[in-house]
Amino acid sequence: MRFLIDNGIAGFFVLSEVILCATGGEALYADMGQLGRKPIVLAWYFVFGALLLNYLGQGAFLIRYPEARNVLFEMVFYQVKSLYVPFLILSILATVIASQAMISGMFSIVYQGITTHVLPLFRVDYTSPELRSQIYIGTVNWFLLIAVLFIMVEFQESHRLAAAYGLAVTGTMTLTGIMMIWIFYLKGQWVKFLVSILVTLVDGIYLLSNTYKILHGGYWSIILAAIPFAVMVIYTSGERRLYRSLRPLKLEHFLKKFATAYPGMTKIKGTALFFLRNAARIPPYIVKTMFTNDIIYEDNILVSVTRKDLPFGVAGRFKQELAPGLRIYEINAGYMEVISVERLMKHAGIDEKTIFYGLEDIATRNIVWKIFSLIKRISPTFIQFHKLPAPKLHGVVTRVEL
Repeated sequence: MRFLIDNGIAGFFVLSEVILCATGGEALYADMGQLGRKPIVLAWYFVFGALLLNYLGQGAFLIRYPEARNVLFEMVFYQVKSLYVPFLILSILATVIASQAMISGMFSIVYQGITTHVLPLFRVDYTSPELRSQIYIGTVNWFLLIAVLFIMVEFQESHRLAAAYGLAVTGTMTLTGIMMIWIFYLKGQWVKFLVSILVTLVDGIYLLSNTYKILHGGYWSIILAAIPFAVMVIYTSGERRLYRSLRPLKLEHFLKKFATAYPGMTKIKGTALFFLRNAARIPPYIVKTMFTNDIIYEDNILVSVTRKDLPFGVAGRFKQELAPGLRIYEINAGYMEVISVERLMKHAGIDEKTIFYGLEDIATRNIVWKIFSLIKRISPTFIQFHKLPAPKLHGVVTRVEL
């Protein structure tokens, strides 16, 4: 506070450089999704002491040698020359560890986006039978690689990256603070609510001090952040509009139609499987297949798949018979399991003839919905995550005007 009072507006903008001493803190809570809270808290006791000594040491060195340019490495070189090479190797290892924290944190955030349906479906590989949070998302990894290579070519030197980095970190911290305020307000935890306001105000001050860096390379932070943000906005808006256009049928209305159509219709011999997410609402492709195209089998089974928090184990059971010729089969599977629907059906004594699933063909002249259509096309469909017999698969396309 004394520094700010003495130096005025210049001191305020110096804060944009001071915040770089705290960068890395955001990686700690980003990595909590992978490691959990306890190891991060325990590690922080050691890390905090090490950081404090490090910055005090650099400050002392800079006071003694004000002409120093690369303070940290020059300090090690002049004070303990024999440790310079080991320290250089250690710094390289630290960079690798820091990048790993960012990568795993990115995986956690994207996974949360997928499970909350604000991001399109990506293939998620579970790498640990003990922890569901240990994951690998190949698409995200390749995106990060391209982004990092671009940043290296664009900025070339680390000191030029500081503008974009400082803005990104303070922006992240401020947004996290706002979420903290909101969550503690909704929970009625008023002490934490007030503390969160104080923390967010401090973060906001640092963010404001970084705004002048926007013209000096900070704009790249905004551009890179705008890519996933635009994907989220377009995808969620498109999904809402698509859902309204498709108009899934409520189960009770579907059952009335089925009860009317099934007895008097010429039925195909055998069993047909129809995939759906929620038995309470029937997807339009099932309605179209049965009642528009008049394709009804003797035995029609609606199949839903739910994932458990345990890594292994697959169980399937018939929940109920909704009507003569119509049943629900529910599959519960561990998060690491690749489900073989054909094998489950054989265990249940069923030899299915056909497996139906739905696809949407989006027709539009609007550029935003064209992007949404492209996102839908390049996103993997759920059938790619299960072992399904290709000769029995039939995709039912529903054309939708957006």
